[in-house]
Amino acid sequence: MIPGNVAFRRARREFLAAGTALAGIAAAGPLLAQTAAPRAKGPRVWLDMDQVELDAAYDQIKYAPNLQQITRRYATNSEAVRSRLGAPRRLAYGSTAVEALDLYSAKEPGGPINVFIHGGAWRAGRAKDYAFPAELFVHAGANFAVLDFVSVQDAGGDLRVMADQVRRAVAWVHRNARSFGGDPERIYVSGHSSGGHLAGVVLTTDWRRDFQLPPDLVKGGLCCSGMFDLKPVRLSSRGAYVKFTDDMEQAMSSQRHLGNLNAPLVLAHGTLETPEFQRQTRDFAAAVRAAGKPVELLVGEGYNHFEMLETLANPYGLLGRAVLAQMKLAPA
Repeated sequence: MIPGNVAFRRARREFLAAGTALAGIAAAGPLLAQTAAPRAKGPRVWLDMDQVELDAAYDQIKYAPNLQQITRRYATNSEAVRSRLGAPRRLAYGSTAVEALDLYSAKEPGGPINVFIHGGAWRAGRAKDYAFPAELFVHAGANFAVLDFVSVQDAGGDLRVMADQVRRAVAWVHRNARSFGGDPERIYVSGHSSGGHLAGVVLTTDWRRDFQLPPDLVKGGLCCSGMFDLKPVRLSSRGAYVKFTDDMEQAMSSQRHLGNLNAPLVLAHGTLETPEFQRQTRDFAAAVRAAGKPVELLVGEGYNHFEMLETLANPYGLLGRAVLAQMKLAPA
């Protein structure tokens, strides 16, 4: 029989040895994974990326495995916001059923308006699931309008149809702002992901030429995790459902139309986003700055693509703080 203290020391040695072995396996894990089945790199398609790498760089699930968890949270948090604020007003900005917006009104008339354009790879998303930032705006004295618009599949693969709808929605908001208690001289646009792309398109619209409206109709923009030059997007797997043409690529690349930009920008991405979504935002910020126009670049340390948007609902979050400052509002 082993004395108690001897047995204890032996058990402790065995436990520590086992822990050291497990730690060694864990540390070696990534190296083993990297060396187990190397993939031969294919021909370069964009920058230093082959087709597999480029496709992954425009596929969020490859970099955000918690996508389903977070998008479900968007929906449940939006439902909770509606239970507190009440149902939004549903207002039509066009003639088709999808051309409508959800309006969460400020408590007092005359407040600014933030028009939000949701993401979803141009293929998915509904205004009702993007109500979760509404409290930040409403409690700060602003109106929050969330757009619905056609999916790219229903638009025949043409992003210009979607862009036309969101542009017409912003024009409608300007023309009808007073009817719902908003200030037409204080309209701001925000967007995330493919909605960040569409927000960039809105912000580089020639409002005078196309809508006979003031060129500075939009007073500020927030584009989070968007795409601003569509050449690499066209080369990626997204080209399977977006029917790109040279004209569409040119028209829908906001980075190529900075002469029409008349509003200060806030651009943002997370450090856990795909390399292309990070680069797109950095390059757009650099192009805006080189054009001599005001831009602020925010980097969310430790946030992935979908987690970034959740910070818009927090007045002290990265995006929430930035958009309130841009609109010259104080957190409630």
